[in-house]
Amino acid sequence: MDTSITTGAFFVIDGTDGAGKATQTRKLVERFVSEGRAVETISFPQYGAKSAGMVEEYLGGKYGENAKDVNAKAASIFYAVDRFDASFKIKQWVAEGKIVISDRFVGSNMGHQGGKITDQDERSAYLAWNDDMEHNILRIPRPTLNVILSVPVEVAMKLAKQGEKEKTKVKGDIHEKDPDHLQASIETFKEVATNFPGYHLIDCSQEGGLRTIEDIHEEIWRAVQLHVPTPLILNNKHQQATV
Repeated sequence: MDTSITTGAFFVIDGTDGAGKATQTRKLVERFVSEGRAVETISFPQYGAKSAGMVEEYLGGKYGENAKDVNAKAASIFYAVDRFDASFKIKQWVAEGKIVISDRFVGSNMGHQGGKITDQDERSAYLAWNDDMEHNILRIPRPTLNVILSVPVEVAMKLAKQGEKEKTKVKGDIHEKDPDHLQASIETFKEVATNFPGYHLIDCSQEGGLRTIEDIHEEIWRAVQLHVPTPLILNNKHQQATV
């Protein structure tokens, strides 16, 4: 009798505010479940959790009414602490052979906080610092693939203002209400996707508006399929030798 062992993977849907990350995360979860895979999902920030407390205060304007009132590295640490808190269960899920799908992750720090820095050399240094701080110092797991969704700033502003009803957000989010911040983050997300391995950029716009949800989902699915681990089939003899 053959035994199938499924190895896990970790996928992230990230990118521009208002790009439909929660919607695409949900659709990806549903697609994997329909394929018979065990799936866990998580969203960042973890609103309501102790680990996201400083993030909520920051986004709510307690530390400044403008995103630039808090420097990129300081704000990045707020978010990184929240991911560190969640990193243990993410690692466990993957070790159990599950597909883990996250709405936002480390790339959000790099896109939003890196966008605060106008000098190219300084921004590049920050991006490298954040990658090292989260993945090497805090040992937050690197995703199998980060999918970055991008929309133009005018579309991002409109969609972010409408909000994604299924996702709790901070009232008066200082990121979403600032068009300059959104524009800078859009460009920085593109820079991250170009210069760091493990990122796949998807342009969600088309002439006159946005691509359909299904069209974007199918592109995500194609990208993810290149990185989905296949089950390992062990025969009894091999299993007895290795288990």
